[in-house]
Amino acid sequence: MDNKPKKRKGGFLITLGLLTIIAALGLVGYNVWDAKRAEDASKEIVDQLDAILPAERTLPEEPMIEEAPTREEEAQEEEKKYPPMPVVEIDGYYYIGELDIPDLGLHLPVMAEWDMDRLKISPCHYSGSYYSNDLVVLAHNYARHFSLIKWIDIGAEIYFTNVEGVVYQYQVSNRVTLEPAQVSEMIRNQNNTKGEEAETAEDWDLTLFTCNTGGSTRCAVRCVRTDG
Repeated sequence: MDNKPKKRKGGFLITLGLLTIIAALGLVGYNVWDAKRAEDASKEIVDQLDAILPAERTLPEEPMIEEAPTREEEAQEEEKKYPPMPVVEIDGYYYIGELDIPDLGLHLPVMAEWDMDRLKISPCHYSGSYYSNDLVVLAHNYARHFSLIKWIDIGAEIYFTNVEGVVYQYQVSNRVTLEPAQVSEMIRNQNNTKGEEAETAEDWDLTLFTCNTGGSTRCAVRCVRTDG
């Protein structure tokens, strides 16, 4: 009996297996390199922010609230608009401040806007504001960005320092897993949801979120302010 076809098939499977292993090692190597690149990029930016921010840090005051322009159909509603968050420019990008998570050893800049290119450099402002107590910050699942927030302890302290040196203090109150389509669940809270019953409304002032391993779900860390 001719065993050559079986040998050829066996050789092909071995070669395919080796190529698969090489590809997997290459992917792991790229992920390690990309995470280190992101860590170095954030460190360079946050060092520049440290040099720009006032040396003396302060606690937040009540923001100036401006009346939003009204239309006839909105005359009965008392809608108010919070002022925009101040920013500083570094290397062509705008930043709203710094995020500190002592329990995780993280000291990171936060960009004012987000897209996939910006996320390769630092965490980014996703929605809301520290003025209106609904700030949401997004980051990649890099080792030195937001990968570790999935295991942060309830009660851990988090600090956000804006570019004027005002420090907002938070405490982790909850961690939740959300589907990618649950955008409203990511940004909704008791402060910006009208008409929701108090016993069912969530209450948080800061959300940090990133993709879980595999990217099919997101981890959202909810925090409440402790300085006010």
